[in-house]
Amino acid sequence: MKRFFLLLTVSLSVVAVSAQKYDEVKTLFMLNQFEKAKTELDKAFTNAKFISKPEAFILKAAIYAGLGTSETKKNTPEAEQLMTDADEAFAKFKSMDPKMELLSDLSYQNGPINLYSNYYTTGYKDYSSNKWATGLAKLKKAVEYSDILIGRKLLTTTLDTNVLILAGITAEKSGNADDAANYYTRLAEGKVAGDGFEGVYRFLVSHSFAKKDMTAFEKYKAMGKDLYPKSDYFNYDKIDFAVGLMDNFNDKLAALEQVMATDPDNQKANQVLGEIIYDTLNPKGDNPPAAPANAAELEKKMITAFNKSANGKPGYEIPYLYIGDHFINKATRVNERREAHTKDMKARTKPGTMSSKEDVAKRDALDKEYGETLEGAREPYEKAAAILAAKDHLETRDKQQYKKAASYLADIFAFKKIMAKGKPADQAKYAAEEKKWNDVYESIKN
Repeated sequence: MKRFFLLLTVSLSVVAVSAQKYDEVKTLFMLNQFEKAKTELDKAFTNAKFISKPEAFILKAAIYAGLGTSETKKNTPEAEQLMTDADEAFAKFKSMDPKMELLSDLSYQNGPINLYSNYYTTGYKDYSSNKWATGLAKLKKAVEYSDILIGRKLLTTTLDTNVLILAGITAEKSGNADDAANYYTRLAEGKVAGDGFEGVYRFLVSHSFAKKDMTAFEKYKAMGKDLYPKSDYFNYDKIDFAVGLMDNFNDKLAALEQVMATDPDNQKANQVLGEIIYDTLNPKGDNPPAAPANAAELEKKMITAFNKSANGKPGYEIPYLYIGDHFINKATRVNERREAHTKDMKARTKPGTMSSKEDVAKRDALDKEYGETLEGAREPYEKAAAILAAKDHLETRDKQQYKKAASYLADIFAFKKIMAKGKPADQAKYAAEEKKWNDVYESIKN
């Protein structure tokens, strides 16, 4: 029994010593004697009883943060370590006391306030120096402490727009798009507007589209349009973003098809789809790349898309002109092979002798391929010409397109007339069509 009372007395005395130590260290801290307070605190941290309570860690956070932001330490290498230690101590305090009840003590409030101030200030310096990654790490901390201070009503605002916009920008610039979206979303949900904040809504619109979240895409586009009515950016639709956000053909194609999966007859989507395929199948330049391996598949997809575009917008000739131009370009490439074969065949055939059966067969096959390819342009050009002929007024560009279609139609029927050798009725019919389109061509005045 005597031993029990002895142990109890010793235990109570340790508790009393620990409580006294908190007060001693806290007093030094409140007198701004940070160095002495740190020295005494570091000694006390060797005592297991002392560090068994959350107060030890909020005290450490307050002292270390106070010393790190003091005139003698701030902007020194030591200050950075002090703030890191203070941040770790505060994290430990939160884990031991999730309700953070000790923050009702005015002296302990200095801990998170100084930590917030430090991370905001140093993060802003990195932001100003374009040190995006290091700036983000610090501003993330600043946001965390800002939220704590707002929650405890130690900051007189409901949304710390300054730290959130800086965190969002550094996240965006450092390639951390999801982090940027989180910070920008908080600003958008608060409907923050004015100079410097339009980018928040622009980012959220493009980010939502990239994530295939069409609900969020439409939401933030509407918010941006409402807050920035003079900005054209928020007038762009999902088709514009499908093409504009992607860097290469396959990604553009996939993005458009994703949009069209739920809206297959979208006129604009079909027109843009047809155009990007057209550009891939008809590259410009002196040394164009080889046709893609799936060119035949892409051609079918292009024609389907252009026909849907035309059907969705009656009186719109552009889709038909694209199809006609594609087949004329294709026929030109076939004709280059025809001419090369004819030249080669003549060079290998002795004067007064017949060309070989193989050469003649190849020539006939190329003629047939050329005619069939030209035929692919006939119907779409006829449809385009009919639309242009029905217009009350033709702009200069319309006249140029009309003349082009008429000229190629005359050429198509001229070739069909040649290939109808031995068929007088067909030749007469094709000759009449050739003349008709030549007359149309001549009738169009610039």
